[in-house]
Amino acid sequence: MSPLDTKLLRDLARIKGQVIAIVLVIAVGVLLQVMMSGLVASLSETRRAYYERNRLADVFAPVARAPEAELARLAALPGVARAEGRVVGAALIDLVEEAVPIQARALSLPDFGEATFNTIYLTAGRLPEPGGRDETLLLTAFARARGIAPGDRLPVTMNGTRRSLHVVGLAEAPDLLYIGVPGEMMPDPARVAALWMRRTELAAAYDMQGAFNEALIALSRDATEAAVLDRIDALLDPWGGTGAYGRSDLVSDRFVSEEIGGLATMARAVPPLFLAVAAFLLYIVVGRIVQSEREEIGQLKAFGYTNTEVASHYFKLVLAVAIAGAALGCLLGVLAGRAMIPIYLTFYNFPFLVFRPDPAAFAIGAIASVAAASAGGIIVLRRVFAFTPAEAMRPPAPPDFSRTITFTGRAARLLDQPTRMVLRGIARQPWRTLALAAGIAGGMALASGMTTIYGAFDRMMDLSFTVIDRSDGTVVFTHPLGEKAALELARIPGVFSVEPVRDVPAILRNGRETHRGSVTGLVDTPEIARAIDARMAPIALPDKGIVLSQALADILNIAPGEMLTVEVREGRRPVLEVPVTKVATSLIGAPAYMRLDALNRELAEPGRISGARLRVDPARAEEIWRLLKDRPTVAGVSVAKDARASLQKLMDQGAGSARYIMGAVAFVITFGIIYNAARIAFTERARDLASLRVIGFSKGEAAFILLGELAVIVLAALPVGSLAGYGLTFAIAAGFSSELYQIPAAFDPFSHGFAASFVLGAALVSGWMVKRDLDRTDLIAVLKSRD
Repeated sequence: MSPLDTKLLRDLARIKGQVIAIVLVIAVGVLLQVMMSGLVASLSETRRAYYERNRLADVFAPVARAPEAELARLAALPGVARAEGRVVGAALIDLVEEAVPIQARALSLPDFGEATFNTIYLTAGRLPEPGGRDETLLLTAFARARGIAPGDRLPVTMNGTRRSLHVVGLAEAPDLLYIGVPGEMMPDPARVAALWMRRTELAAAYDMQGAFNEALIALSRDATEAAVLDRIDALLDPWGGTGAYGRSDLVSDRFVSEEIGGLATMARAVPPLFLAVAAFLLYIVVGRIVQSEREEIGQLKAFGYTNTEVASHYFKLVLAVAIAGAALGCLLGVLAGRAMIPIYLTFYNFPFLVFRPDPAAFAIGAIASVAAASAGGIIVLRRVFAFTPAEAMRPPAPPDFSRTITFTGRAARLLDQPTRMVLRGIARQPWRTLALAAGIAGGMALASGMTTIYGAFDRMMDLSFTVIDRSDGTVVFTHPLGEKAALELARIPGVFSVEPVRDVPAILRNGRETHRGSVTGLVDTPEIARAIDARMAPIALPDKGIVLSQALADILNIAPGEMLTVEVREGRRPVLEVPVTKVATSLIGAPAYMRLDALNRELAEPGRISGARLRVDPARAEEIWRLLKDRPTVAGVSVAKDARASLQKLMDQGAGSARYIMGAVAFVITFGIIYNAARIAFTERARDLASLRVIGFSKGEAAFILLGELAVIVLAALPVGSLAGYGLTFAIAAGFSSELYQIPAAFDPFSHGFAASFVLGAALVSGWMVKRDLDRTDLIAVLKSRD
């Protein structure tokens, strides 16, 4: 080992505290890079393999009822490679322990052999026998949540007929990766299900013998999806086609894609922040070492070491820190990624999901760490080349403090000597002070911004269930009924109020921009479920026109006053031209609102409703729900209490715990900055502090002078960091909001206080560690040392 390498090991041991702090900062950045990139790769690759092996269809074309002969015509369309029909229906599962019927999707399996598309993945039991009456497969996630196993009986209502189905197996399917509770969009495995039966059995239940109500289609390699969708719609229009759509509009795939996109965004945006902080810290640390070892550098050069050899010695220190941080980050990233997998399996119905680190993430993390560290070190190492042996062995010129602040008059009387020394110390090095404050403010901004975003889910839940939709439950009918149905609901004992609604599936178009969704008809002056503006005030629905949510207006690139084309996909399926009158605030989904009577008038179906929202007596709620599930015209009931509990569970298991992760992130960044700054200040001023102790200053006064500067900088950085975090909140909210959900950005005092507590905690720990070393200082040894 060369003498310089021996010196390198001694230097690392001497500044081990600072090295550990910088290594942790680098490690957190690489951890996030490896974990998030690995999750993106794992989710993307698992989804791709699952879709490919189980042959997920490229296009889904729902219809009211089409004869089997139409499948041949579909397959003959230009751009279509293959086509298959299946039967899909809504069902209700009536469990004895549940007052509310559980909504389910019933899907057909071929009588013989495997399906051409969307083949199931059997996780337990066996397939239903061909011709096996009342045999069914059940969605694995629902079965596990309810403790149902192959061999159990399941009471199900299908098309108004009660049946007792024999569960023979558990399964999953590629088009059901994500399955939310109808009308809620949030996953709850215990409250939503899917079941599969042989085609003949299911066709008989839904009066689909010799027909299908959903076509599954594979596109040829050279097909243009938009053109093929138009051809499919034209062909199926006479049979009640509601509009074909591709994978990108499949609800299941959209949710997974949004999650992958969010992770990819975080992987690109967050790690560079940590690496920039690490580069800044290394710049300070290496700069201090070079400055304090001027004489040694001069002696090395005088004994024949070249500029390159001396600079390489200090550059090796930088590389050692960077490589150690990258290695630790890679290891922790893999462990963190594996710990996240069970959470994703809770929300997504993957048959398997294994964390596979992205090899590129290791390379990017290591290279970026070395590059960032090198950038911080190289700037300092220029001084090494500039030193000549004679110049380096001379003590540096003392700093010029002639322009420092002075205290006279009342300020001199009010401020004691240690306080004045603290303030002068801050004023003497303004650039270092600003850089240190900026680093601390950056850690505060990241923590407060991200914590506010996660706290916004609390506000989203409160607004959704107390301002926008104040119902206790929502009833959905099997088909549009007359307004008499709402009156019948109002006569149920315990029902306080009823508001009828009508949801009409539609394709909304504005030029080239389109959206597949629905239009919701509300009463003239709704009190239970309302459209609200940005000030949370209810919007009066116009007699003519439509109110769009902000998310939908952004998707369609449309503003109030412009005309919107609404292609209704129900009943006579008219094409409407309606003006956009206002834009509403929405938090979940992308709804569009019209007055109920105006919507029915446009459809030429006066007095029709598809459901109702209820306010009920809490003491009689369970009795009401049990009564409703016995009515044949009720397709489902969504209880607000259960919906809120599902959303709360999602927050507690996912977003809620992330608040503390971001708090820890802020702690690591702030600790790394403050501890290094405190250690460097201690090293630079050890002789001055020892002199103060000798002339009569106490340990506490000496510590106050050293750490008081850092305390002032930290306290000054907190409001700056809070302000920056406030701005960062809006940027993050805009980046992560989508059609599926919108994040309400606002100032959250709790989140900013929560972030500030972590920053102050890091400062206190750093200060305590430095003060401990200060109290142990050997005054005689320090005073004998040369500058």
